[in-house]
Amino acid sequence: MEISDLTPAERRVWEAFPRGDGVDFRARPEDSSVDGADWGPERTVRADVLRALLLGARPPEEGRVAGLKVKGARIVGKLDLRYAVVDHPIRLRDCWFERKPLLYGAQLRALVLGYSTLPGMTAGNLRVDVVVRMSCCRITGPVRMAGARISGGLFLQGAVIGPSAGEEEHEPPLQLNHVEIGTDIIANDLTVHGQLRLNGAVVAGQVSLDRARLLTPGGIALHAETLTVGTDLRAARLEAQGMINLTGSRIPGQLHFSRASFANPDGVALRASSCVVGEMWLRGCDRIQGVVNLRRSQFDLLHMPSQTWPGRIRIDGLTYRTLAPHLRAEERLPALEREESGYLPYAYEQLAASYRTAGDEAGARTVLLAKLRRHRRTLPRHARLWGLLQDTTVGYGFRPLRAAGWLLALLLTGSIAYGTHPPRALKAGEAPDFNPVFYTIDLMLPIVGFGQESAFAPSGGYQWLSYLLIVTGWILATTTAAGVSRSLQRQ
Repeated sequence: MEISDLTPAERRVWEAFPRGDGVDFRARPEDSSVDGADWGPERTVRADVLRALLLGARPPEEGRVAGLKVKGARIVGKLDLRYAVVDHPIRLRDCWFERKPLLYGAQLRALVLGYSTLPGMTAGNLRVDVVVRMSCCRITGPVRMAGARISGGLFLQGAVIGPSAGEEEHEPPLQLNHVEIGTDIIANDLTVHGQLRLNGAVVAGQVSLDRARLLTPGGIALHAETLTVGTDLRAARLEAQGMINLTGSRIPGQLHFSRASFANPDGVALRASSCVVGEMWLRGCDRIQGVVNLRRSQFDLLHMPSQTWPGRIRIDGLTYRTLAPHLRAEERLPALEREESGYLPYAYEQLAASYRTAGDEAGARTVLLAKLRRHRRTLPRHARLWGLLQDTTVGYGFRPLRAAGWLLALLLTGSIAYGTHPPRALKAGEAPDFNPVFYTIDLMLPIVGFGQESAFAPSGGYQWLSYLLIVTGWILATTTAAGVSRSLQRQ
């Protein structure tokens, strides 16, 4: 390309490139690239001119680092760098692009497009040595970066991507599947009108989506199956319309959803099944609208207030060491009733184990008692009677003081009845002195003998009372023994 072919605006860029100097076409610092379609020729640069510079049309000046550094330009035509090897940094801030840049398979030093407006970008299998910055960009078409490798970080703070139109309407607006990021993905305040795809991505540092808005009503807002993160995935105050899918992800630090909102009422709102996560935080979240699926996942800490659980959950195989905040067991138990598969014994055992870990043995006993009661509801009607009897009398062994209460009430009843109307002696002159208290104990406790029961015989209604005391005593003794045996087996 001859220099005589350049417009005055292009000449400024041409002259500045070998020295790495910046060219600022903005009339005011607050100019917005959203208005770039109306900018005149004094701010217009052809994409072919930029391509020629990046591919070596002008060598760097001695002692200087050449680079493309432009602000506020209207870039027309197609910036086609497919498979190109570019040794110079590309910095095109506050620019308006007529057509989407083509960077498929390119190898770049650095790419900075902050505050620019683009109709999309094709950058699959892109290689970048330093960083990619697209902060506060306005992008109306899909950003295709599948398979990209960035040695530094990817920055998308404040960017707005989508919605796509035309033939690209059903394509995910932000495609980062299988990317490899050397440090972090920072996307705070990001807005995506459609799906953010991160399937199979590997991020050495953290993924930050604080205050992001992922808007795919009825669809998948975040598709991040088998995502691998070096530290944390932060999404505090996230607004998700559609499903958050983290199936099979590995997050050794925090999965931080504090004060986030999840809305997918007709389907799954949060799917984090088969995940291995250090800490999962759902502190301060409103009740999740949609199903929560945590099947087969492992958490060291699961921070989820009871009011956050939705009406339907899937927790088969869920494992956690600590459950926070620490609440009374009665506040946690209703969530286990919402399991779509029905009664899951393991879910109760896991909850009881978390209470033991916290040193709350009373809470653990309450959970295990609830488990047995829930199990009783799964039995045939005729088989529930024995369990109901054990529950009423001794709480399946978890409420042993109930047996003492029943025994005390029966002892009081028998002592008053037989003290008021003593039974007749079977052998006059040979019977010991009658004692209504020990006579009642003789009737109720089959393994205790004070010689009272064999020496006296009640009659009439008092004889029926003795039968009741004998039968009740046997039942209490049997259920107490069964409860104690079950308790010892648990220990």
